[in-house]
Amino acid sequence: MTKKQQETAENGVKESLADQIIGTLPAWITQLIQINNLIADRMGVVSTDFHCLHALHQDGPTTASVLAGRVGLTPGSTSRMIDRLADAGCIKRVPDPGDRRRILIEPTEEGLDRITTYYAGLTARTHGDLADFDTDQLRTLLRFVEAARDSASAEVDRLRSEPAQG
Repeated sequence: MTKKQQETAENGVKESLADQIIGTLPAWITQLIQINNLIADRMGVVSTDFHCLHALHQDGPTTASVLAGRVGLTPGSTSRMIDRLADAGCIKRVPDPGDRRRILIEPTEEGLDRITTYYAGLTARTHGDLADFDTDQLRTLLRFVEAARDSASAEVDRLRSEPAQG
């Protein structure tokens, strides 16, 4: 086999593997959405509220307006969501230490503990799934997941900036 034929064959395998990965992602995402919905239900909140709690857990305390942008809600919907999460004991409103006139929304220890408890099974399974990969493979997986997250974020921004069609 010539070098050109080898490269062509390798490119075909690479493209096929990429297609398989891309084809598998929607089913994985659907399962994760189902897990999130089940956990939200068990916590007594709706799925959008649960996304908010995740955003606060990942990014830390923030204002209601910034939070609205992160989860894609209007200010009014965000205000009602914050009320529901506060009533459920998952978040609290605290003065901004940098500007006492502003209020920050932050997750409570109880809210974070509840999420950690509900995700314990999935976390353990995922650690098990990753155990067979060596350090270099894990770095590659991390690079892919971070790039895919960033691509999805860019696509959200693109779709939000375009007028709806149809």
